[in-house]
Order: sequence, then structure tokens, then C-alpha cells
Amino acid sequence: MDTHLGVPTGTPSRRLVLGSAAAVAVTALSAPTASAHDTTRDSGHDRHHGRLPQRIDLPTGTQPEGITSSPDGTFYVGSVADGRVVTGSLRGGRVRTLLAPATGRSLRGLFHVRRTGLVWAVGSVGAVGHVWALHARTGAVVGDVVVPGAGFLNDLVVTRDAVWVTDSSVDRLTVVRLDRHGRPAHTAPRFVPLGGDWPSSPPNTFNANGIRVLPHGPVILNHSRVGGLWQVDARTGAARRIPVAGGPPITSGDGLELVGHTSYNVRGSGPRDVSVVALRCDDGRVRGRHVATLTDPTLDVPSTATASLGALWVVNARFGIPDPTTAPFAITRLGRV
Repeated sequence: MDTHLGVPTGTPSRRLVLGSAAAVAVTALSAPTASAHDTTRDSGHDRHHGRLPQRIDLPTGTQPEGITSSPDGTFYVGSVADGRVVTGSLRGGRVRTLLAPATGRSLRGLFHVRRTGLVWAVGSVGAVGHVWALHARTGAVVGDVVVPGAGFLNDLVVTRDAVWVTDSSVDRLTVVRLDRHGRPAHTAPRFVPLGGDWPSSPPNTFNANGIRVLPHGPVILNHSRVGGLWQVDARTGAARRIPVAGGPPITSGDGLELVGHTSYNVRGSGPRDVSVVALRCDDGRVRGRHVATLTDPTLDVPSTATASLGALWVVNARFGIPDPTTAPFAITRLGRV
């Protein structure tokens, strides 16, 4: 969840901004480009005839990056600037603080787990990488795992027995083992070095970013610097690029969402888009087919996305604006999933 050194001209790198600011099927997406813009925008409160809002306003100065949601439409957004988590309903209504800000804390990826009622978050306190588990209703921190040698912990996915985390500055996946209750086991994190065809990381670059796991399949990553989708053997770390047929090339990537076998790659081919790719796995090899490019005029450096209530919801990070501490931020609804 981030941008990279190869973003189009005029779109700032998230690493630069953070350094200065904070130390399945797709339903009827047959057209090559789909716009989510409509005229029923009501600042997050359009509930007429059960319509979902096109925009949900976040508190001024939130500086959001990660977003996740529960099946009932509750969303959670984390701040890169002060480590707070805010929550509310994707149907519209009041947004409240779930986890209070903390000096030096920065949150990136978030992931809600329905069976345990936990929201997982990755980020840092100062230069120290952390993986946190929060109670989804109260915001209580029920787990805090320090990751030795972390560079820039960025995104995560939670399976039944582990949390898998990307590190955009270090070519490895961090794995936090879970106990039978879905909470952090009392063991140190282990690491899976990325190898195979994975492009090695020059110093001070952004690389592995979004992460998901295919049903009964391999780990899927995107790559902020060189682009593309990648499949990774969870046991060995061997990676290879996923060939994607049709559509514009995937040149970058920030957040990655997965619904069944359909991936949603935020800023996959441009600064204001989400690349939709249908994936299939044959004899252990994943292949992709471009389905659509989702966009909206209101998008402003979208960073991550979550699928809920039959729609895709994208948080606008707005990296590079002059004064993010006093700026408005919002979530945009895109397309249907």
C-alpha cells in the first residue's frame, strides 16, 4: 500500500510524503473502462431507496492509507500520520475514532477477520515495525508483535493460521503465526525471502506492496516499482510474474483486494484507477485476464480498497497536498463486485 518511485509525473511517492509528514466474477464489467461517477452524491448520506453513498467523508486531517471492512458494511481506516483508526458504516452516517492517535505511530495496511472479530494493522512506531491486532468493536489492542529488521511494513493478509505481511523495503514476507483462537501465538515472526524471478530491490525503493491469497492457491503480490502481479510459493518464496492478457499493462500497484478469483489492483496502470484482473490457476500456475479499469473523477491518489456490500470502496490518500493536517479526506465508491 503505497506508491513508488515509478509513479506518473505529478503523483508523489508515498515514501517521500511519509518521510516529511510522519518522520469470482465482476458483475457486468464488460467495457474496458468503467466510471463510478454519478449524480447521486450526498457527502456520504444518500440513503434514498437503499442507495449506497458515492462518497464518505473522513475526519479532517485523517491522512488515511489503509482500509478494510466487515461483511455488514462497517469500515476501518488507518492513518499514516498519527496511527489512529476511524470506523463507520459504508451505508453512511457518523464516523468515530476506534483507536486513538499515538505519537510516532504510523498505520498502513488493515485487514478485518470476521471469525475472530479482529482488525489487523501493520505499520511502525518510529523506525520499529509492528503488527497489531485490535478488537473491531472496542479498539482494544489484543496483540502487538514487533518485527525485527523491518524496513517498511506495508500490507497484510490473514489466513486461518498466520498473518502474512509485505515489506516494501526488504525482499521478504513476514509471517506471524496465530494460535487456535486466531490471536498472535507467542512465537517470534518468521521470514520467507522472496526469490525466483522476483526483482531484487535497490536501496531506497518501493517494491512488494499489496498482498492476497487465492482460494486454495498461492500468495499474490503486486510490485510498486516494476509493476505486474506476482505469484509466490508460500513455502519457498519463489516468485514469478503472472501473465495478464488484454488491457493496459500493469505498471505499478498499491493496495490489492481479492474477491474470489478477481483481483483489484489500486493504481495498477495509472494514478486514478483500479485495474480489475480475473485470475485462474492451472497446474499451479496463475494466469490473468484484464476485465476492466475502474476510475472516478474524484479519486485523489487512491491507496487501498475494500470490497463490501457489492461495491468496491477506495480510500483517497491525497499524498502530496500542501497541508494534509487541515485537508479533507474521503472514501469513494467504485463499480460493483
